[in-house]
Amino acid sequence: MSTAKPAAPPARAEWTGQVGFILSAVGSAVGLGNIWRFPGVAYENGGGAFLIPYIVALLTAGIPILFLDYAIGHRYRGSAPLALRRIAGKLGEGIGWFQVMICVFIAIYYTAVLAWASSYFVYSFDIRWGDDATGFFVNEYLQLADAPFTLHFVPSVLIPLVIMWIVTLIVLGAGVVKGVQRMNVIGIPLLVVGFLALVIRALFLPGAVDGLNALFTPDFSALLIPGVWVAAYSQIFFSLSVAFGIMLTYSSYRRRKSNLTTPGLVVAFSNSSFEILAGVGVFATLGFFAHQQGIGVGDLEGLTGVGLAFMTFPAIVSEMPGGPIFGMLFFGSLAIAGLTSMISIMEVILAAIMDKFGLTRLQATYRIGGVLAVISIVLFGTTSGLTALDTIDNWANNIGIVSSAVAMTITVLWIRGSGRMLAGHLSALSTFKVGRTWLFFVSILGPVVLGYMLVATIIGLIAEPYGGYSAGYLLIVGWGSVVLMIGGSLILTSRRWRYNPDNFEPWPQVNAASRQGGAK
Repeated sequence: MSTAKPAAPPARAEWTGQVGFILSAVGSAVGLGNIWRFPGVAYENGGGAFLIPYIVALLTAGIPILFLDYAIGHRYRGSAPLALRRIAGKLGEGIGWFQVMICVFIAIYYTAVLAWASSYFVYSFDIRWGDDATGFFVNEYLQLADAPFTLHFVPSVLIPLVIMWIVTLIVLGAGVVKGVQRMNVIGIPLLVVGFLALVIRALFLPGAVDGLNALFTPDFSALLIPGVWVAAYSQIFFSLSVAFGIMLTYSSYRRRKSNLTTPGLVVAFSNSSFEILAGVGVFATLGFFAHQQGIGVGDLEGLTGVGLAFMTFPAIVSEMPGGPIFGMLFFGSLAIAGLTSMISIMEVILAAIMDKFGLTRLQATYRIGGVLAVISIVLFGTTSGLTALDTIDNWANNIGIVSSAVAMTITVLWIRGSGRMLAGHLSALSTFKVGRTWLFFVSILGPVVLGYMLVATIIGLIAEPYGGYSAGYLLIVGWGSVVLMIGGSLILTSRRWRYNPDNFEPWPQVNAASRQGGAK
């Protein structure tokens, strides 16, 4: 009996056009971090002066690596493991599967935050958290336990968690166009309109100006602190969803003759614009809260992350006129932003499984998605969910994604020397050309800055236990997550392809040599 692989996989799905792709890419980039992370990071790192390193990071790392993802995904028309294998062999495939494993870990906990946001959207109707938002979130809603792992399920978390997984899998099962694209075409305009209404309302609250002054008053001395620049590169890098398979996968669904760089600029600047809009809305609201308490904005607690979203903001909603509507707008925006990002994270996983093992979309969605849903429910539908979420999130982002970016840029651009070819591909198809400047940013500056971030993060995590958790817990859950990511990528790389991945011709560059000049 012949064991030869079938010659070619089924035809790849495609976006219906430019708008569908842009809205889907914006939907991936605009997520929870835009709303609950950027405002606090900016405030803690120089206020208005932070915008200087932020813009520098956007132009020198965020956009260049975004273009790199687009070029690889479009030219080699595959998921992260398939496209990177086609450009860099087995080593590239291993990096691609590492990116998939990062998405696996993020997907498992990300849905939990969606469940919290959807619950709080409903709770906003009657301000169910009352006058003690922190106590309600920790003790009544999460019923947080001191034990590192329990199987005590919390119905208030479990039910919305199951619902969010069902919604996610239904959207993904419907396909790239009917599911993913349609969700983003509907969701992103709703997100923008809803959040803009929230910002406008916040600007007219007493004390709003004090909040904006706290955010935007520049501290230029902060620009001399290396950590501020690292924070800027970190924010841009994580916010744009680059280097862990999402933008690479999304670009693989683009048509043959598709403008790549101009939509990339639209996505990048749309993402940054939303972050600044979020900063305005969040700090105008915090200014009101500080005004009500008769203290300065800097004296408030919980200015970022889970604390901001589920402790500080509910407390603010309880005190403000029209609080229920404001709460619905905030948590509705948080849920939509999280859902569109969650779908993009899951698409990385499903696309890779379909490419490697030849499963149909429905098979991949409900088999793989179902397994991840069960793991997510067991880990985060219980009284120990918050601790695990905080730990896995830190290691997946600060160790996993940064390692992936360094490995991908070095392998593709240094070892394989594919920089000029990818620059030619981008320039041949796009109105905005790239050239030597892009190559410098993506092959030299990017790996150096990200490598520094990675080393500094590892040293910091070794020197001081993260979050005050025990060293044993961090070893098992934090570093153990990274070990599982690496182990999973090695196992998946070793498995046989359903279709021959090497039976493929890259899309040719049209007059690439004459059009490569570009932005110098």
